[in-house]
Amino acid sequence: MNDPRPPRLLVTLPPRAPVDQAIGRQLPDLPWVYAERSSPQEWGSVEALLTGTIERELGSYDRHSTPHLRFVQRIFTGLDGFPFGWFDESVRVAGNIGAYAPFVAEHAVALALAAARDLRGAHEKVRAGRLRPPPEQRLFFGRTAVILGYGEIGRAIAARLAGFGMRVLGVNRGGRMTPGVAGMYPADAIAEALAQADFIFEARPLTRATRGSLNAELLAAMRPNAVFVNVGRGATVDEEALFHHLKEHPEFRAALDVWWDEDFAGGRLGTGFPFAELPNFLGTPHTAGLGPGVEPHILAKALENLDRFFRGEEPQYVTDPHEYGP
Repeated sequence: MNDPRPPRLLVTLPPRAPVDQAIGRQLPDLPWVYAERSSPQEWGSVEALLTGTIERELGSYDRHSTPHLRFVQRIFTGLDGFPFGWFDESVRVAGNIGAYAPFVAEHAVALALAAARDLRGAHEKVRAGRLRPPPEQRLFFGRTAVILGYGEIGRAIAARLAGFGMRVLGVNRGGRMTPGVAGMYPADAIAEALAQADFIFEARPLTRATRGSLNAELLAAMRPNAVFVNVGRGATVDEEALFHHLKEHPEFRAALDVWWDEDFAGGRLGTGFPFAELPNFLGTPHTAGLGPGVEPHILAKALENLDRFFRGEEPQYVTDPHEYGP
């Protein structure tokens, strides 16, 4: 960290040992600096940023302080809400696509199993000392799952579901067939795919196209006793429509890890409707990507892409800012 050379990488993440160690391993010869331990006057040579929630980490930013900036690598996957307007249009921005896939997929399957087996109801029977009647259980074996958003997380979910003997279908933008599924549907045929599903896994990013797209009409296209799991983004689903669908279809079950109102700085999540009071609902507080060993893995993935950039190669997962917006 005492490198006298002008920094080429600016790290806006809070200073901590795991970050130091990861950069030392993967970019050992690269001069870099933490934003928190430097001043904008030192950033004139910076070519790339490694960032998390940049608004919270930098507070304010003047693009003139980094005139040579060409690439921004986010440590998180999603780019909804990212302040693209802070940067010149020539600056490319990439999410950490696939870094969280094994952890989120594991959590998605856990949510689906907990909802399908009604573990919440089963636990209450144990609390009450009741052996029978058993809770109504759904099985994975021989059933059909539809994965919305067949990217890295979708593929990881499909790989895990295959071990349960499930038939897996996917939905992606164009319907191009991809290994790991029995069939693929384009986004404009999503209702046809949903009609076949015993289990639906939402893993799409939040973009202009997906925001609120799972509305009352598409919920009605699902089977009345389907299990819906969301590990993508809360706002891809119409919140009010999902709440009323759960109330009106008691056999339908939903399990969510992502929410419409998430205040990470304050540690608070909010809903406009009392989902947690419904017996056919299960929720976790956006914890799919948390656990031992996660941070080194996601840092390594982000730094791999930065290494590509600094070696003069095309970085992966560069996004189109026009896909995102209010």
